[in-house]
Amino acid sequence: MYSLEISLRYSPFPLSIQKKEYEDIKRIYDEIKDSMNSDNQNSSLIELSCEKVQDKLITVLAKEVISVQIYEKSAVAGGSKRPGFSLDI
Repeated sequence: MYSLEISLRYSPFPLSIQKKEYEDIKRIYDEIKDSMNSDNQNSSLIELSCEKVQDKLITVLAKEVISVQIYEKSAVAGGSKRPGFSLDI
């Protein structure tokens, strides 16, 4: 199971969805990255659905996304550190 996590401007909590196949989550990641990179002044919407929670739908404005990441969610991870952005100083 792969997770895609999105951080939004002015929001302290990330949004996440899960997909079974890496190709599916990578396609969504690339779509979001392209939307973030475009200079289009029209606010495009990004709609996401989750395979783990069937009725979970998320729609966000592309211009409000400040970061996006993919990570593999394994059941064996147990007590390991939660995936995320970190800075080692």
